Amino acid sequence: NELSLHFLAKMGILVVTDIDRPEVDFICRTLGCTPVAHPDQMSADKLGSAERVADVLMEGGSTKVVKFTGVKNPGKTMTVLMRGSNEFVLGEAERSLHDAQCVVRSLVKKRALIAGGGAGETQTFLKLQEYARELTGMDAYCFQAFADALEVISYTLAENAGMKPIEVVTELRKQHAEGIVGAGINVKKGKVSDMYELNVVQPLLVSTSAIQLATETVCMIMKIDDLVVVQ
Repeated sequence: NELSLHFLAKMGILVVTDIDRPEVDFICRTLGCTPVAHPDQMSADKLGSAERVADVLMEGGSTKVVKFTGVKNPGKTMTVLMRGSNEFVLGEAERSLHDAQCVVRSLVKKRALIAGGGAGETQTFLKLQEYARELTGMDAYCFQAFADALEVISYTLAENAGMKPIEVVTELRKQHAEGIVGAGINVKKGKVSDMYELNVVQPLLVSTSAIQLATETVCMIMKIDDLVVVQ
């Protein structure tokens, strides 16, 4: 409360308030300390150490941040300060940074890259379609439907890029059938190109995770045998 903050300020103790709960763990890992729920649980081994803690005014603005320098046992963390002219720009920048971090994380977890631009999905579509022709009955229908679902990814990518999706997908099929496994959609030039030559690659885990999650979702939907409408 305000009274406790008043006495702490008189004793020269800086108090940082309004810390979001998800940030507590990050701050503790950064400063090498442990969260304490009650003052009676306070002990020396749970405290962090820093040579200087002060409010710092950001250059070119009026925003203040709390800066810790000379941390005795710093953790392996990093803080990125982002600026934007408005909340919309700042939110987009944050999402872009988060997407980039997720891509790097996927590459670290599984060290494999594949061609982008829908090349991987098209190649998988052709292989599944080829395997479906060797099957009969319900299995053939299932594999063919799974292959058709993968081809929708390339179709949607071409459509979102303002290209003619039917012509693009047909060209993708043709080049992959000829053995150009890296053929993908070149959005900049509006044609099908070899993604490996253009260095357009993506982590394998990104594609496999998306396909796995989509498959699990379809399996869950197919298990629904009845709907109860509640008004």
